[in-house]
Amino acid sequence: MSDKSPKPQEPDTDVHDDPDEPAFEWMKPASSGATSAAGNSAPADAATKAQPASSASTGSQPASTTGSQPAASTGSQPESRAGRKAAEAAETEPEPPLFAGSSPAGKPTGGASHSEPLPTSALQVRPPEEEVARRNAEREQAAKVKPLAPRIFQVLLAIFFPIILLVLAVRAVASPLFLWIEYNRPGFPGDGYGFSTEDRMTYGSYAVDYLSNWAGPRYLGGLVHEDGNQLFKDSEVSHMADVKLVILSSFGAGLLLIILSFIAIMYLRKKSDGGVRRGLFAGSIVTLVIIIGLAVLAVLSWQQFFTEFHRIFFASGTWTFSLEDTLIRLFPGQFWIDAGIVIGALVFLAATVTFILTWPTRRRRGLGAKSADADETADVEAGTADPTKESATTKR
Repeated sequence: MSDKSPKPQEPDTDVHDDPDEPAFEWMKPASSGATSAAGNSAPADAATKAQPASSASTGSQPASTTGSQPAASTGSQPESRAGRKAAEAAETEPEPPLFAGSSPAGKPTGGASHSEPLPTSALQVRPPEEEVARRNAEREQAAKVKPLAPRIFQVLLAIFFPIILLVLAVRAVASPLFLWIEYNRPGFPGDGYGFSTEDRMTYGSYAVDYLSNWAGPRYLGGLVHEDGNQLFKDSEVSHMADVKLVILSSFGAGLLLIILSFIAIMYLRKKSDGGVRRGLFAGSIVTLVIIIGLAVLAVLSWQQFFTEFHRIFFASGTWTFSLEDTLIRLFPGQFWIDAGIVIGALVFLAATVTFILTWPTRRRRGLGAKSADADETADVEAGTADPTKESATTKR
Protein backbone atom coordinates (compact mmCIF):
# COMPACT_ATOMS: atom_id res chain seq x y z
CA MET A 1 0.00 0.00 0.00
CA SER A 2 1.71 3.31 -1.22
CA ASP A 3 1.27 6.87 -0.09
CA LYS A 4 -0.69 7.70 -3.29
CA SER A 5 -3.34 5.09 -2.67
CA PRO A 6 -6.60 6.60 -1.49
CA LYS A 7 -7.28 6.45 2.21
CA PRO A 8 -10.34 4.44 3.33
CA GLN A 9 -13.22 6.55 4.44
CA GLU A 10 -14.61 6.26 7.93
CA PRO A 11 -18.03 4.63 8.09
CA ASP A 12 -20.96 6.82 8.81
CA THR A 13 -22.15 6.05 12.30
CA ASP A 14 -24.97 8.52 12.47
CA VAL A 15 -28.06 6.56 13.43
CA HIS A 16 -30.44 9.48 12.87
CA ASP A 17 -30.21 9.19 9.07
CA ASP A 18 -31.40 5.60 9.02
CA PRO A 19 -33.74 5.18 11.90
CA ASP A 20 -35.47 2.21 10.34
CA GLU A 21 -32.37 0.18 9.70
CA PRO A 22 -32.13 -2.70 12.20
CA ALA A 23 -28.37 -2.78 11.79
CA PHE A 24 -28.07 0.38 13.85
CA GLU A 25 -30.38 -0.62 16.68
CA TRP A 26 -27.44 -1.42 18.91
CA MET A 27 -26.15 2.17 18.69
CA LYS A 28 -29.37 3.75 19.94
CA PRO A 29 -29.37 4.78 23.63
CA ALA A 30 -31.12 2.27 25.88
CA SER A 31 -34.27 3.28 27.71
CA SER A 32 -34.54 3.26 31.48
CA GLY A 33 -36.88 0.25 31.48
CA ALA A 34 -34.51 -1.91 29.45
CA THR A 35 -31.38 -1.13 31.47
CA SER A 36 -31.34 -4.46 33.27
CA ALA A 37 -31.99 -6.39 30.07
CA ALA A 38 -29.20 -4.53 28.31
CA GLY A 39 -26.89 -5.31 31.23
CA ASN A 40 -27.67 -9.02 30.98
CA SER A 41 -27.07 -9.07 27.23
CA ALA A 42 -23.92 -6.94 27.34
CA PRO A 43 -21.61 -9.76 26.24
CA ALA A 44 -23.90 -10.54 23.32
CA ASP A 45 -24.05 -6.84 22.27
CA ALA A 46 -20.29 -6.58 22.46
CA ALA A 47 -19.96 -9.47 20.05
CA THR A 48 -22.59 -7.94 17.80
CA LYS A 49 -20.76 -4.62 17.70
CA ALA A 50 -17.64 -6.22 16.35
CA GLN A 51 -19.44 -7.81 13.41
CA PRO A 52 -21.20 -4.71 12.00
CA ALA A 53 -18.08 -2.64 12.45
CA SER A 54 -16.01 -5.06 10.44
CA SER A 55 -18.61 -5.34 7.73
CA ALA A 56 -18.96 -1.59 7.50
CA SER A 57 -15.20 -1.12 7.20
CA THR A 58 -14.92 -3.59 4.33
CA GLY A 59 -18.07 -2.43 2.64
CA SER A 60 -18.57 -5.84 1.10
CA GLN A 61 -22.14 -6.46 2.37
CA PRO A 62 -25.19 -4.29 2.64
CA ALA A 63 -26.05 -2.83 5.99
CA SER A 64 -29.51 -4.30 5.97
CA THR A 65 -28.20 -7.85 5.63
CA THR A 66 -25.68 -7.41 8.39
CA GLY A 67 -28.16 -5.82 10.71
CA SER A 68 -30.40 -8.86 10.85
CA GLN A 69 -27.86 -10.96 12.73
CA PRO A 70 -27.55 -9.03 15.99
CA ALA A 71 -31.31 -8.83 16.39
CA ALA A 72 -31.67 -12.58 16.17
CA SER A 73 -28.74 -13.28 18.46
CA THR A 74 -30.06 -10.83 21.02
CA GLY A 75 -33.38 -12.64 21.22
CA SER A 76 -31.86 -16.09 21.59
CA GLN A 77 -29.07 -15.20 24.06
CA PRO A 78 -29.53 -17.13 27.36
CA GLU A 79 -29.85 -15.23 30.62
CA SER A 80 -26.97 -14.69 33.05
CA ARG A 81 -26.35 -16.91 36.12
CA ALA A 82 -27.89 -14.42 38.52
CA GLY A 83 -30.95 -14.15 36.32
CA ARG A 84 -31.33 -17.91 36.08
CA LYS A 85 -31.08 -18.35 39.88
CA ALA A 86 -33.64 -15.61 40.42
CA ALA A 87 -35.98 -17.31 37.98
CA GLU A 88 -35.47 -20.69 39.68
CA ALA A 89 -36.15 -19.17 43.12
CA ALA A 90 -39.32 -17.60 41.80
CA GLU A 91 -40.49 -20.87 40.28
CA THR A 92 -39.76 -22.95 43.44
CA GLU A 93 -42.89 -23.72 45.41
CA PRO A 94 -42.91 -22.61 49.08
CA GLU A 95 -42.62 -25.29 51.75
CA PRO A 96 -46.04 -26.27 53.11
CA PRO A 97 -46.68 -25.16 56.68
CA LEU A 98 -46.80 -27.62 59.58
CA PHE A 99 -50.37 -26.71 60.42
CA ALA A 100 -53.03 -25.85 57.95
CA GLY A 101 -53.93 -22.16 58.01
CA SER A 102 -50.46 -20.99 59.04
CA SER A 103 -47.66 -19.53 56.98
CA PRO A 104 -44.24 -21.25 56.54
CA ALA A 105 -42.77 -18.80 59.04
CA GLY A 106 -45.14 -20.09 61.72
CA LYS A 107 -47.50 -17.08 61.69
CA PRO A 108 -51.21 -17.65 61.28
CA THR A 109 -52.63 -16.59 57.93
CA GLY A 110 -56.12 -15.96 59.15
CA GLY A 111 -59.23 -18.03 59.29
CA ALA A 112 -60.05 -20.35 62.16
CA SER A 113 -57.97 -20.10 65.31
CA HIS A 114 -57.41 -23.88 65.43
CA SER A 115 -56.81 -26.24 62.55
CA GLU A 116 -56.02 -29.90 62.12
CA PRO A 117 -52.27 -30.74 62.18
CA LEU A 118 -50.59 -32.31 59.24
CA PRO A 119 -49.76 -36.04 59.36
CA THR A 120 -46.06 -35.30 59.86
CA SER A 121 -46.76 -33.31 63.02
CA ALA A 122 -47.80 -36.47 64.93
CA LEU A 123 -44.18 -36.97 66.01
CA GLN A 124 -44.37 -33.78 68.05
CA VAL A 125 -47.57 -34.68 69.86
CA ARG A 126 -47.04 -35.86 73.47
CA PRO A 127 -48.39 -39.39 74.09
CA PRO A 128 -51.10 -39.97 76.68
CA GLU A 129 -50.22 -39.80 80.35
CA GLU A 130 -50.82 -43.55 80.79
CA GLU A 131 -48.29 -44.32 78.08
CA VAL A 132 -45.75 -41.93 79.61
CA ALA A 133 -46.21 -43.51 83.05
CA ARG A 134 -45.83 -47.00 81.59
CA ARG A 135 -42.60 -46.10 79.81
CA ASN A 136 -41.17 -44.46 82.93
CA ALA A 137 -42.01 -47.55 84.96
CA GLU A 138 -40.26 -49.77 82.42
CA ARG A 139 -37.16 -47.56 82.52
CA GLU A 140 -37.05 -47.65 86.31
CA GLN A 141 -37.49 -51.41 86.32
CA ALA A 142 -34.68 -51.83 83.78
CA ALA A 143 -32.43 -49.59 85.88
CA LYS A 144 -33.13 -51.63 89.01
CA VAL A 145 -32.32 -54.96 87.36
CA LYS A 146 -28.68 -55.76 88.05
CA PRO A 147 -26.43 -57.69 85.66
CA LEU A 148 -26.27 -61.45 86.17
CA ALA A 149 -22.49 -61.88 86.03
CA PRO A 150 -21.72 -59.94 89.26
CA ARG A 151 -24.29 -62.00 91.16
CA ILE A 152 -22.75 -65.24 89.90
CA PHE A 153 -19.30 -64.14 91.04
CA GLN A 154 -20.66 -63.14 94.44
CA VAL A 155 -22.25 -66.58 94.90
CA LEU A 156 -19.05 -68.31 93.82
CA LEU A 157 -17.03 -66.21 96.24
CA ALA A 158 -19.40 -67.11 99.06
CA ILE A 159 -19.10 -70.84 98.22
CA PHE A 160 -15.32 -70.81 97.82
CA PHE A 161 -14.67 -68.93 101.05
CA PRO A 162 -15.40 -71.73 103.61
CA ILE A 163 -13.54 -74.33 101.52
CA ILE A 164 -10.46 -72.12 101.29
CA LEU A 165 -10.48 -71.46 105.02
CA LEU A 166 -10.79 -75.19 105.76
CA VAL A 167 -7.90 -76.10 103.44
CA LEU A 168 -5.67 -73.42 104.94
CA ALA A 169 -6.47 -74.62 108.46
CA VAL A 170 -5.65 -78.22 107.52
CA ARG A 171 -2.37 -77.06 106.01
CA ALA A 172 -1.51 -75.26 109.26
CA VAL A 173 -2.16 -78.44 111.28
CA ALA A 174 -0.28 -80.75 108.89
CA SER A 175 3.06 -79.17 109.75
CA PRO A 176 6.02 -79.99 111.99
CA LEU A 177 5.26 -76.88 114.06
CA PHE A 178 1.89 -78.17 115.22
CA LEU A 179 3.48 -81.57 115.80
CA TRP A 180 6.13 -80.06 118.06
CA ILE A 181 3.48 -78.08 120.00
CA GLU A 182 1.42 -81.21 120.55
CA TYR A 183 4.28 -83.41 121.72
CA ASN A 184 5.56 -80.78 124.13
CA ARG A 185 2.33 -79.43 125.56
CA PRO A 186 1.42 -80.44 129.10
CA GLY A 187 -1.08 -83.27 129.38
CA PHE A 188 -0.36 -84.89 126.06
CA PRO A 189 -0.36 -88.68 126.56
CA GLY A 190 2.99 -90.44 126.28
CA ASP A 191 3.84 -93.62 124.40
CA GLY A 192 3.49 -96.79 126.47
CA TYR A 193 5.66 -98.81 124.09
CA GLY A 194 8.95 -96.95 124.36
CA PHE A 195 8.86 -93.89 122.06
CA SER A 196 10.32 -90.82 123.68
CA THR A 197 9.29 -87.26 122.73
CA GLU A 198 12.38 -87.00 120.53
CA ASP A 199 11.54 -90.28 118.79
CA ARG A 200 8.01 -89.16 118.22
CA MET A 201 9.19 -85.84 116.81
CA THR A 202 11.62 -87.54 114.43
CA TYR A 203 9.32 -90.27 113.15
CA GLY A 204 6.25 -88.07 113.17
CA SER A 205 8.06 -85.45 111.04
CA TYR A 206 8.72 -88.11 108.42
CA ALA A 207 5.01 -88.92 108.27
CA VAL A 208 3.97 -85.26 108.07
CA ASP A 209 6.57 -84.42 105.41
CA TYR A 210 5.43 -87.39 103.34
CA LEU A 211 1.92 -85.92 103.13
CA SER A 212 3.13 -82.73 101.43
CA ASN A 213 6.01 -83.91 99.23
CA TRP A 214 6.07 -85.84 95.97
CA ALA A 215 7.92 -88.90 97.27
CA GLY A 216 6.55 -92.40 96.82
CA PRO A 217 5.50 -94.93 99.49
CA ARG A 218 9.11 -95.99 99.83
CA TYR A 219 9.73 -92.74 101.73
CA LEU A 220 8.01 -94.34 104.74
CA GLY A 221 8.39 -97.99 103.85
CA GLY A 222 12.18 -97.79 103.96
CA LEU A 223 12.35 -96.49 107.52
CA VAL A 224 13.61 -99.00 110.12
CA HIS A 225 13.62 -99.04 113.89
CA GLU A 226 16.75 -99.24 116.08
CA ASP A 227 16.39 -102.98 116.27
CA GLY A 228 16.35 -103.20 112.45
CA ASN A 229 12.67 -103.93 112.08
CA GLN A 230 10.51 -102.00 109.63
CA LEU A 231 9.10 -98.86 111.26
CA PHE A 232 5.80 -98.72 109.32
CA LYS A 233 3.94 -101.81 108.22
CA ASP A 234 2.75 -102.19 104.66
CA SER A 235 -0.84 -101.52 105.72
CA GLU A 236 0.25 -98.30 107.44
CA VAL A 237 2.24 -97.20 104.39
CA SER A 238 -0.76 -97.93 102.16
CA HIS A 239 -3.07 -95.87 104.38
CA MET A 240 -0.60 -92.98 104.44
CA ALA A 241 -0.52 -93.10 100.64
CA ASP A 242 -4.32 -92.74 100.62
CA VAL A 243 -4.11 -89.88 103.10
CA LYS A 244 -1.49 -88.21 100.94
CA LEU A 245 -3.76 -88.43 97.90
CA VAL A 246 -6.60 -86.77 99.81
CA ILE A 247 -4.32 -84.07 101.27
CA LEU A 248 -2.66 -83.18 97.96
CA SER A 249 -6.01 -83.13 96.19
CA SER A 250 -7.44 -80.79 98.80
CA PHE A 251 -4.38 -78.54 98.60
CA GLY A 252 -4.66 -78.43 94.81
CA ALA A 253 -8.37 -77.67 94.97
CA GLY A 254 -7.72 -74.97 97.54
CA LEU A 255 -5.08 -73.37 95.33
CA LEU A 256 -7.44 -73.41 92.36
CA LEU A 257 -10.24 -71.86 94.41
CA ILE A 258 -7.87 -69.17 95.64
CA ILE A 259 -7.03 -68.25 92.04
CA LEU A 260 -10.71 -68.22 91.05
CA SER A 261 -11.58 -66.15 94.10
CA PHE A 262 -8.89 -63.65 93.20
CA ILE A 263 -10.34 -63.37 89.68
CA ALA A 264 -13.83 -62.93 91.13
CA ILE A 265 -12.60 -60.22 93.48
CA MET A 266 -10.88 -58.32 90.66
CA TYR A 267 -14.01 -58.56 88.51
CA LEU A 268 -16.33 -57.41 91.30
CA ARG A 269 -14.06 -54.48 92.15
CA LYS A 270 -14.50 -53.18 88.60
CA LYS A 271 -18.08 -54.16 87.83
CA SER A 272 -19.95 -54.13 91.14
CA ASP A 273 -19.66 -51.53 93.86
CA GLY A 274 -19.62 -53.46 97.14
CA GLY A 275 -19.78 -56.85 95.43
CA VAL A 276 -16.64 -58.16 97.16
CA ARG A 277 -17.96 -57.16 100.55
CA ARG A 278 -21.31 -58.82 99.95
CA GLY A 279 -19.69 -62.03 98.67
CA LEU A 280 -17.32 -62.30 101.63
CA PHE A 281 -20.10 -61.44 104.06
CA ALA A 282 -22.28 -64.23 102.70
CA GLY A 283 -19.30 -66.60 102.70
CA SER A 284 -18.51 -65.82 106.33
CA ILE A 285 -22.11 -66.57 107.31
CA VAL A 286 -22.01 -69.89 105.46
CA THR A 287 -18.68 -70.75 107.10
CA LEU A 288 -19.93 -69.97 110.60
CA VAL A 289 -23.04 -72.09 110.07
CA ILE A 290 -21.00 -75.05 108.80
CA ILE A 291 -18.31 -74.90 111.47
CA ILE A 292 -20.81 -74.51 114.29
CA GLY A 293 -22.82 -77.47 112.99
CA LEU A 294 -19.71 -79.68 112.73
CA ALA A 295 -18.59 -78.61 116.19
CA VAL A 296 -21.95 -79.63 117.65
CA LEU A 297 -21.73 -83.05 115.99
CA ALA A 298 -18.17 -83.56 117.19
CA VAL A 299 -19.02 -82.62 120.77
CA LEU A 300 -22.07 -84.86 120.90
CA SER A 301 -20.22 -87.94 119.62
CA TRP A 302 -16.58 -87.57 118.67
CA GLN A 303 -16.03 -91.25 117.92
CA GLN A 304 -19.00 -91.39 115.58
CA PHE A 305 -17.90 -88.18 113.90
CA PHE A 306 -14.35 -89.48 113.45
CA THR A 307 -15.57 -92.77 112.02
CA GLU A 308 -17.96 -91.17 109.54
CA PHE A 309 -15.26 -88.77 108.42
CA HIS A 310 -12.90 -91.65 107.55
CA ARG A 311 -15.66 -93.57 105.79
CA ILE A 312 -16.16 -90.66 103.41
CA PHE A 313 -12.55 -90.64 102.16
CA PHE A 314 -11.18 -94.14 102.78
CA ALA A 315 -12.28 -97.67 102.10
CA SER A 316 -13.53 -99.72 105.00
CA GLY A 317 -10.86 -101.72 106.80
CA THR A 318 -7.90 -99.70 105.47
CA TRP A 319 -7.72 -97.14 108.26
CA THR A 320 -8.04 -99.22 111.46
CA PHE A 321 -4.87 -100.28 113.36
CA SER A 322 -3.85 -101.79 116.69
CA LEU A 323 -2.38 -99.85 119.60
CA GLU A 324 1.09 -101.31 118.94
CA ASP A 325 1.28 -99.96 115.39
CA THR A 326 3.52 -96.94 114.75
CA LEU A 327 0.78 -94.66 113.44
CA ILE A 328 -1.27 -95.05 116.63
CA ARG A 329 1.79 -94.54 118.84
CA LEU A 330 2.74 -91.36 116.93
CA PHE A 331 -0.81 -90.02 116.48
CA PRO A 332 -3.04 -91.17 119.31
CA GLY A 333 -6.69 -90.23 119.65
CA GLN A 334 -5.92 -87.07 121.63
CA PHE A 335 -3.83 -85.81 118.75
CA TRP A 336 -6.85 -85.90 116.38
CA ILE A 337 -9.10 -84.27 118.96
CA ASP A 338 -6.62 -81.41 119.34
CA ALA A 339 -6.20 -81.18 115.56
CA GLY A 340 -9.98 -80.93 115.10
CA ILE A 341 -10.22 -78.23 117.75
CA VAL A 342 -7.42 -76.19 116.19
CA ILE A 343 -8.89 -76.51 112.68
CA GLY A 344 -12.32 -75.48 113.88
CA ALA A 345 -10.93 -72.59 115.94
CA LEU A 346 -8.86 -71.21 113.03
CA VAL A 347 -11.81 -71.38 110.62
CA PHE A 348 -14.18 -69.88 113.18
CA LEU A 349 -11.79 -67.04 113.98
CA ALA A 350 -11.17 -66.17 110.32
CA ALA A 351 -14.89 -66.29 109.51
CA THR A 352 -15.77 -64.12 112.51
CA VAL A 353 -13.20 -61.47 111.59
CA THR A 354 -14.48 -61.46 108.00
CA PHE A 355 -18.06 -61.23 109.23
CA ILE A 356 -17.25 -58.18 111.35
CA LEU A 357 -15.21 -56.43 108.67
CA THR A 358 -17.87 -56.94 105.99
CA TRP A 359 -20.91 -56.16 108.10
CA PRO A 360 -23.20 -53.95 105.95
CA THR A 361 -23.12 -50.73 107.92
CA ARG A 362 -24.59 -47.51 106.52
CA ARG A 363 -21.16 -46.18 105.64
CA ARG A 364 -20.15 -49.39 103.84
CA ARG A 365 -23.41 -49.44 101.92
CA GLY A 366 -22.86 -45.83 100.89
CA LEU A 367 -25.89 -44.55 102.78
CA GLY A 368 -23.84 -42.32 105.05
CA ALA A 369 -22.64 -40.12 102.21
CA LYS A 370 -26.13 -39.98 100.71
CA SER A 371 -27.71 -38.98 104.04
CA ALA A 372 -25.01 -36.34 104.56
CA ASP A 373 -25.71 -34.90 101.12
CA ALA A 374 -29.44 -34.94 101.84
CA ASP A 375 -28.92 -33.16 105.16
CA GLU A 376 -26.75 -30.56 103.50
CA THR A 377 -29.34 -30.00 100.80
CA ALA A 378 -32.07 -29.69 103.42
CA ASP A 379 -30.01 -27.16 105.36
CA VAL A 380 -29.44 -25.11 102.23
CA GLU A 381 -33.14 -25.17 101.38
CA ALA A 382 -34.08 -24.27 104.94
CA GLY A 383 -31.65 -21.36 104.93
CA THR A 384 -33.05 -20.14 101.62
CA ALA A 385 -36.62 -20.43 102.84
CA ASP A 386 -35.97 -18.68 106.17
CA PRO A 387 -33.25 -16.01 105.76
CA THR A 388 -34.00 -14.51 109.18
CA LYS A 389 -33.08 -17.77 110.89
CA GLU A 390 -29.84 -17.94 108.96
CA SER A 391 -28.95 -14.37 109.93
CA ALA A 392 -29.74 -15.13 113.59
CA THR A 393 -27.51 -18.17 113.47
CA THR A 394 -24.73 -16.09 111.94
CA LYS A 395 -25.00 -13.51 114.72
CA ARG A 396 -24.63 -16.18 117.37
